[in-house]
Amino acid sequence: MTRVLIPSGALGLGYDKTALDRGIAARPDIIAIDGGSTDSGPSYLGRGVSKYSRASTKIEWAGLIEARERAGVPLVIGTAGTCGADRAVDWLVEITAEILAETGRRARVAVLKSRQSAEAVAAALAEGRVRPLHPAPEIDGAILADCSNIVALAGAEQITAALQTGADIVIAGRTTDTAIIAALPLARGDHVGAAWHGAKIGECGALCATNPQSGVILVEFDADGFTVTPLADGAHATPHTVSAHMLYENSDPFILYEPGGHLDVTHADYQALDDTRVRVTGSDWVPADRYTVKLEGARRVGYQTVLLALLRDRHYVENADSWCADIEAKCRAKAAARLSLAPEDFDIELRIIGRNATLGVLENRANGAVELGMLGIVTAQTPEMVDEIAKMLNPYLLHHPLTEAEEQPTFAFPFSPAEIERGEIYEFALNHVMQLDDPMEAFRLEVHELG
Repeated sequence: MTRVLIPSGALGLGYDKTALDRGIAARPDIIAIDGGSTDSGPSYLGRGVSKYSRASTKIEWAGLIEARERAGVPLVIGTAGTCGADRAVDWLVEITAEILAETGRRARVAVLKSRQSAEAVAAALAEGRVRPLHPAPEIDGAILADCSNIVALAGAEQITAALQTGADIVIAGRTTDTAIIAALPLARGDHVGAAWHGAKIGECGALCATNPQSGVILVEFDADGFTVTPLADGAHATPHTVSAHMLYENSDPFILYEPGGHLDVTHADYQALDDTRVRVTGSDWVPADRYTVKLEGARRVGYQTVLLALLRDRHYVENADSWCADIEAKCRAKAAARLSLAPEDFDIELRIIGRNATLGVLENRANGAVELGMLGIVTAQTPEMVDEIAKMLNPYLLHHPLTEAEEQPTFAFPFSPAEIERGEIYEFALNHVMQLDDPMEAFRLEVHELG
């Protein structure tokens, strides 16, 4: 049997300290926590930075390092620093060194890095070892070279290699969410299907329970299946909450693809052991003919500035679509003429906040807005160009009438200056898998004695 203690869905979200103490008392074999994902968009991967506060990360990570020492087991984090880029991994290693120095501890730290060079991926593409997932953009050597960061998602094999160094702490770059949980049960010979299925259920901590914000759960793996136990007060796992988690961030509720194969839970059986614990058996692992890892890459596509204006006049609130369309057309024409720009060189978008801004044409509720926010989004290839266009848009958002026959209105800017620079913006450029002959060939493993 292998017990995996999962403190939270991600480092930086917080965890229940009392529940964590209960987990330590249950004598886990490993503590595993995710460090991030692509949920918050491409900018974090593009820049190689974390979305979470350094102060929060340090406090929470220090608590887990102390818990690891009490338990006497390895502590593993995957997708360190939100994106798993080398810079983000180094950031967490630096925080780890600070914590160890400040608390008078020493630790062996294994660092698994996932960054891929554009040249290596281009060579694999030319050899036919890179194939697209749906949907995926077209890629070539030039697009790969434009990527500021490319990472491969490590699986259980790479995490196992890091654990085999005898590390007290494993800090991994980009990994699949499940790899850090499945690795030790697989290495110890627990049921393969259960290892991957239980890892999927546990990836986001107590999200698979009735109190998802509580964070801490224990997943016990054995030769036949796995058992999920939420550890916080008021948190209960049920067959429904556990089985439903296969729908989370997954296009198929029965199939989950991982490096080296896929999980099939078509025949899984979920049984409540009591009002808190759920036992799962019948999960299947189907090995693949070839070992592949998913690639993620982000590249800079320009610079952006936003402006926000507020409309309360009923006439303008009711005719906001026409007002926005007229401003977009007039400002685009002015920017193109005065700055000698082609249409593809820049973009101006007005997004109506408070009415359909999230779902757009899919929204099915009637508009009853009293006040609307007009979010102007200006994108161009240089900071200077985006600043020029944003300043051309400013007067329209402040005074533009619906028709030439109307009096000039005045709207409200909540900030001064109205132009808010967002700086560099990025897009995801890869949604592909790359075939490997050896699971470790795309990854680098370092071991450090810190503290």
